[in-house]
Amino acid sequence: QVQLVESGGGLVQPGGSLRLSCAASGFTFSSYAMSWHRQAPGKKRELVAAITSAGGSTNFADSVKGRFTISRDNAKNTVYLQMNSLKPEDTAVYYCSAGPTPFSPRYWGQGTQVIVSS
Repeated sequence: QVQLVESGGGLVQPGGSLRLSCAASGFTFSSYAMSWHRQAPGKKRELVAAITSAGGSTNFADSVKGRFTISRDNAKNTVYLQMNSLKPEDTAVYYCSAGPTPFSPRYWGQGTQVIVSS
């Protein structure tokens, strides 16, 4: 049974940082590209960051470049999203996904809420 379980969300002040984690099981993690997406209220889900299966290449949405980093630990079957200099517009539910390429998600997690507010 495939599972993607996100954690690390919460309430943070503008300018603060959070680190999201996504623990994977039920599939060969090291063979899949991993991505983080987010969906704000009333908006479409958008791709935030992606990383290839071996971690050699990453992609970021323009809105988060220079502030977010994505990494993975294939030994722990976990992908991370480090979010720095958070802004209120980063408020959303963040989802991790796994797929054959960074832009073709096949499996989804349930999401973790991030709220950036003073």
